[in-house]
Amino acid sequence: MDNQPSKYLSVSYQLYSIGANGNKHLVEETIQGRPFKFITGFGFTLDAFEQRIVPLQPGEKFDFTLEPADAFGEYYREGIIKLGRDLFLIDGKFDHERIVPGAIIPLKNEDDQQVLARVVSIEGDEVKLDTNHPLAGQTLQFTGIVLENREATNKEIENLLNQMSHECGGDCEDCGSSCSGCGGGCGK
Repeated sequence: MDNQPSKYLSVSYQLYSIGANGNKHLVEETIQGRPFKFITGFGFTLDAFEQRIVPLQPGEKFDFTLEPADAFGEYYREGIIKLGRDLFLIDGKFDHERIVPGAIIPLKNEDDQQVLARVVSIEGDEVKLDTNHPLAGQTLQFTGIVLENREATNKEIENLLNQMSHECGGDCEDCGSSCSGCGGGCGK
């Protein structure tokens, strides 16, 4: 974080992927009244996105493009893997509910890190998976407006760290009402 104070940002945006022919495809956008809110320096956004947004003041518009190297990286054919169908058994039966083409499933790599994979197909005794990020290899364009940009409070950073460790310690308002079993202890 280079000893810079963490910033609390709120932005409304549209994200487009730009094809080789220059055509734009809307990938996602914030909904009216539901901006994207984040605290810088915690890895919730692309570094290049943060670098472009942080200097902007509330009310400033943005429109910038990120090449794959600054976004989600290149698309690698080696990211397509095939695993035995037997790895997806529950009580001795193949999991037809969760293992379907297009589904995103968690896997662990050789370093015991969780990665997400998209089920491409189920072929005989194998399940074909794509471990590339869905936007890997794509040039991305972000357009939007900064709604809020200020130094994050210690309480906001504390709440974020608690959420990241799944130990809220506050009330459901502090957690953004996303915790279970609240009763004043938010999942404790």
